[in-house]
Amino acid sequence: MRAVVQRVSSASVTIDGEVVGAIEHGLLVLVGIKAEDTVKDMDYIINKISGLRIFEDEAGKMNLSVGDIDGKILIVPNFTLYGSAVKGMRPSFIASGDVEVARGKFETFMDKLRMGQVPVEAGVFQADMQVALVNDGPVTILLESDKTF
Repeated sequence: MRAVVQRVSSASVTIDGEVVGAIEHGLLVLVGIKAEDTVKDMDYIINKISGLRIFEDEAGKMNLSVGDIDGKILIVPNFTLYGSAVKGMRPSFIASGDVEVARGKFETFMDKLRMGQVPVEAGVFQADMQVALVNDGPVTILLESDKTF
């Protein structure tokens, strides 16, 4: 799994003019799932998202997690995170795998994430979404369950 984690002061997802998910102070997370991803990959990403200490404490150091600041998480499914533009100019999305398999994995990921202590909002799998955010910092962290970065 891949995740792009952004510290935000606000973020929202809109579909056909309707806001389907919105948060104030917290994390906007774009999530990509590949065909080989397992529950172990999900657990790794969930643990990292929940525990990343990227919010400032009273001394101004990034030392607090999203739960520590009573923040929220907005998850946006994004198959293009596994797009490859190594060959040519048109990306290939073959690593993203079968849509229905990925949908099931995304639902499992969301169920597991919602069992935590931090409130979670989400976009809609395979929908045409408009994502708005105010990146706080900016702070953006890349996560990969394969631990390649």
